Amino acid sequence: MSSDINTLLEMGFSENRAKRALVATHYKGIQDAMEWLIAHSDDPSLDEPFQEPEGHKLGETSSADAGDATATPEEKTTQAEGDKPAVAKSLKCDDCGKLLKTPTDVEAHAARTSHQNFSESEEEIKPLTEEEKKAQLAKLQEKIKQRQAEKEEQEKQEALEKEKLRRKQGKEMTNIKQKMEMDEIKKLAEFKKREKMEDKLARQRVREQIARDKAERAAKFGKMSPSATTPTGGTPSAPSAAPQQEPTTAPAAKKEYDEARIQIRLTDGSTLVQTFKADELLAAVRVYVEMNRKDGTGPFTFMTTFPRKVFSTEDMETPLKHLGLLPSAVLVTKPL
Repeated sequence: MSSDINTLLEMGFSENRAKRALVATHYKGIQDAMEWLIAHSDDPSLDEPFQEPEGHKLGETSSADAGDATATPEEKTTQAEGDKPAVAKSLKCDDCGKLLKTPTDVEAHAARTSHQNFSESEEEIKPLTEEEKKAQLAKLQEKIKQRQAEKEEQEKQEALEKEKLRRKQGKEMTNIKQKMEMDEIKKLAEFKKREKMEDKLARQRVREQIARDKAERAAKFGKMSPSATTPTGGTPSAPSAAPQQEPTTAPAAKKEYDEARIQIRLTDGSTLVQTFKADELLAAVRVYVEMNRKDGTGPFTFMTTFPRKVFSTEDMETPLKHLGLLPSAVLVTKPL
């Protein structure tokens, strides 16, 4: 058995692997040990410390072998002649013609090739020559390289799939974050819009209340009837005849507009057109532009080209009818 170990060591296997393979194949020979090593090349326990079975050491002969060794040539011949007829020396695969030593080898061969037809054979499996050993070693090394390449390719594909999954999850997280940010921006815009509208309505109610108060004071103090007058020390004299006046044509009443059609030119050249009430403030036009513009989000004011005028912050609190924007006007947005 020591020669088998040395042969496997020469072929590049470690002593631990060589001993394990020979024990696993019941010391059937180099070929079986090599096939076992090929079949178990990916076994992680192959390089673990190996403990030889009790009662038999590799390279030692058993008691039966020792008896045979001490027997004389005549006794050996007698024993050989008594064993006739000769038993089968190997098992043959009828599908491919390969010779196998043990039923275990047959099972392993059938598992690898799916061959099912086997028979006993008197052919003896010859030991491997140096050339055959080198060929088997080259074949074994090629198979090991192939398996390593397949394993590396599999690991590469797994790493690629993991990277794809990581990128996909990262993209989904980015989309979710962007959606949450957009929802937050929309909520903030809606809140500002509602706040501006409420502020606008509050100012409008204050102005309407002021206007009603002015109207009530005017009706109370500005429209009193004149007192009748009498001459001194006597009865009221008869009223003198009023001088006749020629009828005059009343001036044409100025037409009052209650709406303003405003065209707004944005910074990108696009336009917005909307009709507003005459009493609405210029700030209402700015709120409308902020809600519908698509040329940006920066602050801005309005201006007219003819006559040229840039509206100030105070003008935003002035009704459109007081700014001369009735019945229609063109406003140009001017970034601040």
